[in-house]
Amino acid sequence: LSEETGDAPERLNRDLIWLVDPIDGTRDFVRGRSGWCVSVALVSSGKPLIGMLCAPARKEEWLGVAGKGAWRNGAALRASRRSVFSGARVPIDQLPQADSDLVMVDKPNSIALRIAMVAADEADLVATLRWGFEWDIAAATLIAREAGAEVTDAFGGPLAYNKRDPRAFGVLTCAPAIHDEAVARLADRAAELAPKTKG
Repeated sequence: LSEETGDAPERLNRDLIWLVDPIDGTRDFVRGRSGWCVSVALVSSGKPLIGMLCAPARKEEWLGVAGKGAWRNGAALRASRRSVFSGARVPIDQLPQADSDLVMVDKPNSIALRIAMVAADEADLVATLRWGFEWDIAAATLIAREAGAEVTDAFGGPLAYNKRDPRAFGVLTCAPAIHDEAVARLADRAAELAPKTKG
């Protein structure tokens, strides 16, 4: 299943499926910036088994293997262990007033690379409140989870892959100790936006 190809319904009956995004972060790619990557995940029974991000402009290769760990350029990753929500680092261009207690850090256009930042302890929290596609996040969420991050949808529920509708509303990746507070902070916004942004 890929952003660049038509959907194949027979994928729903397969034990293994590849989820591929040839260029995640197209705007940065087009502008000659480094915040893009190739994202590939092997999925079975709704869960990623292997996830890889290749970010050539950054000379980075990220790998996650279910139950085995996560690495960047061969070095083991350990996700953010932040325990206090206020002051959490977020890769974002501008913080809403309601989140003024958070700290902005550099934001690549690629959602996969933003999620990977939590895996590498370069950010504490990444949250999206929009409908996105499985191929955008499957590899990165495995990498983050294997590095020790908490990974859910915007409401704090589990993510699943290779669904009939390959969309999911939001993704939340963060240090485990701040997950509950992050879900609570996002709850009203997520509830308001979820029915309005599908389609």
